[in-house]
Amino acid sequence: MNKNNLSPVKPSERYVILDALRGFALIGIILANYPEFSLYTFKTAEEAAAMPSAGIDRVVRFLQYVLVDGKFYTLFSLLFGIGFSIIISHAQAKGVAGFRLFYRRMAVLVLIGFVHLMFIWSGDILMLYALMGMVLPLFRHTGDKALLRWAAFFLLLPVAVDAFTWLSGVSLSAPAVRAQWHYCRMYGITEENFGCWLRDAETYREVFEFLVQGALVRVQEFVDGNRYFKVMGLFIIGFHIGRRKMYADLASHKDLLRRVARFGFMVGLPMSVAYAWSATSGHPFGPAGHSVLYMTSVYPLGLAYMAGLCLLFLGSKDAGIWRWLAAPGRMALTNYVGQSVVGMFLFYGIGMGLGAGVGLSATELIALGVFLLQVLASRLWLAFCQFGPLEWVWRMLNYGKTFSLFKSREN
Repeated sequence: MNKNNLSPVKPSERYVILDALRGFALIGIILANYPEFSLYTFKTAEEAAAMPSAGIDRVVRFLQYVLVDGKFYTLFSLLFGIGFSIIISHAQAKGVAGFRLFYRRMAVLVLIGFVHLMFIWSGDILMLYALMGMVLPLFRHTGDKALLRWAAFFLLLPVAVDAFTWLSGVSLSAPAVRAQWHYCRMYGITEENFGCWLRDAETYREVFEFLVQGALVRVQEFVDGNRYFKVMGLFIIGFHIGRRKMYADLASHKDLLRRVARFGFMVGLPMSVAYAWSATSGHPFGPAGHSVLYMTSVYPLGLAYMAGLCLLFLGSKDAGIWRWLAAPGRMALTNYVGQSVVGMFLFYGIGMGLGAGVGLSATELIALGVFLLQVLASRLWLAFCQFGPLEWVWRMLNYGKTFSLFKSREN
C-alpha cells in the first residue's frame, strides 16, 4: 500500500451534475441561514409585526417553510453520501483501503466544523456530518435493499422519538439547555438582549461569548430535531445512489428520475404547504404530528429537487448555466464557510451592524446577492486554481502531502 498513490479527484474526473447540485444546494443553504445571521429569527412576533416590511415578510416566511426549510440540507446530505461512495471507489481503484482515507477525511472535517461552530457561527452542520459520516463504513457491505430499509428506519425514527417525548413529557435536550443558560448568565446574556447581542457587539470577544452558548443551542436543536437520525438516513440513500453510480449515467435512469420528480412534487409540495401552516401556527398537532408533516414534505421535495435538476441537465448538458452553477459547487466547503464570514461582516456589530434592522424579505435579497457574488468569485478563482482555498487545505491534510493550488499551463 503506497501512501503516494493517494490523491484527490482530478478536475477531469469530476461530474458536472454533482457540482451543479452542490451549487444549487448552496442557494437554499444561504436562504435558510441568513435569517439567523440578520437576527430576524430572534425577533418576537410583536417586533416582526412592527417592521415596515411585515406584510411581505409573512409571505416570504411561509414560502421559506414551503420551498426551503429542510429541503436543501436534505439535498446536501444526499450529496455527502454520494461523495462517500466516490471516495471509496477512487481509493480502491488505486489499491488503497478507501475507508481508512475516509476516516482521516472525516477527522479533518470535524476540526474544520469545530472551528466554524465555535469561532464563526453556531449553526454549523459540518461537525455533525463528519461524526455521522464515520458510521457509514459499517454499511459498505450491506446490500441495496437492506440499505434502503436502514434509510427508512432512520428517517422514520424521529416520529417515534417525538411521540415518546411528547407523551412522556421528557426533554432529551434539557441538559444542553441548562448548560446554555449557565453560560448566558456568566456572560450577561438575557432574554431581553439575546436578539440584539450580536448587533451590539463591539468586540470579537462579545461575539465569541454568544457563540459559546450558541454551540449548546445547536446541540439542543440537533437533539430536539433528531437531526442525527435524519442525516444518517439521507447519507445512506446518497451512498446507495453513489454506489450504483447513477450520476455517471443519468440517461439510463431517466424513467426513475421522472418517477421520483413526479412523486416528490405531487406529494412534497402540498405536504410542504401543510408543514408551513403547522410551523407558523405553533405546531397544532403536537411535536409528533409536526414531525410527520416534516417527513412527508421535506424528503419528497428534496428528492424532487435533485431528480428535477438531473432531468433538466439531461435536456441541456451544454447550456452555460451548468458551468456557472457548478463553480460554487466545486468550492462548496469554501463557499459554505464563506457565507458565514460574510454574514458576520454584514449583520454583526463588529462589521456593518445591519442585524435586527432588516426584515426577512430584505434578508433573503441580501442572501441571493451574496450567492451571486460567490458564483462570480468561484468562476474567477477556478480559472486560475485547481481547488477552492479550504478544499486545498482540506486535501493536503487528508492526504498528508502538498498539492499545487494553481493550474499548470497544460490545464
